[in-house]
Parts: sequence; structure tokens; C-alpha cells
Amino acid sequence: METPAQNQPIPSPNATRWLYILLAIFALIIIGLSIWLISTKSNLRVLQEEKEQQKIGLQHELDSLILSHNETKRAYGDLADSLTAKDSLIQANAIEIKQLLNTKWEYYKIKKKLERLQVISQGYVRQMDSLYTVNRELTEENERIREEFNLERKRNVQLSKVKEELTDVVEMAAELRTFNVSAKAMRQRGSSREVETDKVKRVERVKICFTIAENKVVQAGNKNIYIRIAAPDNQILAKGRGDEYSFMHQGERLQYSIMESVEYQNKNEEICVYWDKRDTQELTEGLYSIDIYEGETLIGQTSFNLR
Repeated sequence: METPAQNQPIPSPNATRWLYILLAIFALIIIGLSIWLISTKSNLRVLQEEKEQQKIGLQHELDSLILSHNETKRAYGDLADSLTAKDSLIQANAIEIKQLLNTKWEYYKIKKKLERLQVISQGYVRQMDSLYTVNRELTEENERIREEFNLERKRNVQLSKVKEELTDVVEMAAELRTFNVSAKAMRQRGSSREVETDKVKRVERVKICFTIAENKVVQAGNKNIYIRIAAPDNQILAKGRGDEYSFMHQGERLQYSIMESVEYQNKNEEICVYWDKRDTQELTEGLYSIDIYEGETLIGQTSFNLR
């Protein structure tokens, strides 16, 4: 009589060989997946390190730019007071970039803003150099006139008169200029009271104030003042895109946000205008830039920030 063990079939050599082959394939797959996971984890770590290095690099660029800008202001002393609007624009842009670096950030977005800030900073340095050159030339001219005064008294009387006339002309360039330029986002509180706000959801209008400086050289009369408000994405907050909402500047047609006609009488003229947000219009967080034009001349700049 046969036992149960004797009734069980004996595995064939082929079946055993295929079993080993399958086990080997599974082992290779597991090894391959392990290698892939290790490689992926390593790549992620490298990417994270590269991202951190990029952030450190951008922070270093920003710190170097602001350090250089502050050194330029110290080097030029009182001359820097004449470019306070551009200095405020540089400081505001730097604050915005720092905020982006300290939060969830995008490399190329911050890099682009940093490059724009570098362009603005370079323009600041060029303007400061020009002011310094003009001031130095005036100083040298005054010295030459004083030397001639000591040599010939009669000629000195004539040169002194020319000097006074030239000095007056230099001080009163034949273009309008503004000072005390400011821009504030406002909201209505109550029936007649307005309050300043920096919260984007509460903004109902923007109040822009400035003073047109006294200038005896500029011809008196009606002056059209055009104001452009640029959103953080550089889009102009215009009432429309037609030519009726634009003006010509150095051969280029520009859209404006506000147009104000001013009867200029060669004396300081304080101006305040408003830009009103439409009910369906949505504003975004960020830095808003203000440019003020008269004719072919940019006569004032400022900015404000919404969060």
C-alpha cells in the first residue's frame, strides 16, 4: 500500500528553474527600485541645496546693492537730498524683495525684480553723478570769475552780472519740477471721511498730492499734467485703452490714469488729485509706482505699497 508522500508528484527540474528565474527577476526589480528611490532622494536633496544657495545668492545681491546705494548717498552728502523720490522708490523695492525672500518665493520672479532694482539704482547713480558734475562746474566757474575780479575791476563788474544771470538760469531750468510728491490709498469711512489704508481689499481710491515748484523761466498758462499709476505687474491703471486716454511723450503714446489741467502762474502750486477704483476692478498686492508728466518731461515720481 502506497503512503501519501509517495502519491505527491515530484517537481520537475524545469519548474524549479523557472521559479528561481522569477525570484531573481523580483530581486532585480526590488534592487532597481531601491536604487531609483535612493537616487531620487539624493536629487531632491541636491535641488533643495541649490534652491537654498540661490536664495542666499539673491540675498547677497540685494544686500550688496543696498550697501552700495547707501554708500553713494553718504558720499554725495547734501546732493542726495535732491533725489529723495528715487531713493524712496529704491528702498520700497528692496523691502518688497526682502519680503519675497522671507516667504514662499520664486527664483525668476525675485531675480527679475532685483534686476529692475539694479537698473533703478544705476539710474540713481548716473543722476547723482550729473548733479555732482554740474555743481563742480558751477564751483569752477565761480572761482574763475573771482580770479578775474581780482585782476580787473571794470571787467569784474560785467562778469559779476553775467555770473548772477547764469546762476539764476541754472537754478530755474526751463522745465516744471515737483516736490512733496506723495501717494496714498484711501477708503471711505462714514459719509464724508476718508482714511488711509494699505490693505488691498479696502482701497476705494488713490490720492496723489504734489507741489509744482516756482519757476520764472517757464511760460505761464494752462498746463496739462498726466499721471500714470503702474500696478505691480507694470500695467497702467487707465480709464480706457483708447487714444482719448493717452498722451504723447518723446514720440511714444502713453496711457494715463489721471489728467489734470493746471493754470500755472510761475509760483508754487499745490495739487491733489484722485484716481477712483471701479466697482468691478480688482487690485493686487505689491508696489504701485507713480509717474507725473508735463509735456515731454517726467516731473515727479513716488510709490505706495498694498498688502
